[in-house]
Amino acid sequence: MDFGIKRNIVNSLAALGCSLIIVPADTPPQEILDFKPNGVLLSNGPGDPKDALYGAETASALIGKVPLFGICLGHQLLASAFGGDTFKLPFGHRGSNHPVKDMEKGRVYITSQNHGYAVKAESLPKELKITHCSLNDGTIEGLRHVKLPVFSVQYHPEFSPGPADSFYLFNEFLAML
Repeated sequence: MDFGIKRNIVNSLAALGCSLIIVPADTPPQEILDFKPNGVLLSNGPGDPKDALYGAETASALIGKVPLFGICLGHQLLASAFGGDTFKLPFGHRGSNHPVKDMEKGRVYITSQNHGYAVKAESLPKELKITHCSLNDGTIEGLRHVKLPVFSVQYHPEFSPGPADSFYLFNEFLAML
């Protein structure tokens, strides 16, 4: 789903052999399902996620039907699809040197970020596990559903501030497919 997709997201998935169909952000869920996708990626995009809640509604309708991966705005919309809330950061996360800790692996990644909103931890349901957090301000940088094939990251894994540090996320999405 194209909310303002970066070209390198497309390139990253294509490099893994994925056949892609890019649909506008306001595409109805049934129209997406009619393509019989193996999975759906909710892309990054600009602005307040509350201005794109139609994307959260679509994601909600897709949950449990196909694997879902959200990046940046897509991360915020997936959180919203599960009833989570977002807030405006006092200072946005901008640039290519933001340390993010992968809570599952105990590893720190240097990430590229470009967003002004974040997910409120206290608004999340128990079925969403926080997988990544910002070491700068403690905000949520990644989520995963405890049972369903749904995950997301706030940062941009398609951008490589290091040697393809976060490309593993595309491989994880591919494995879910």
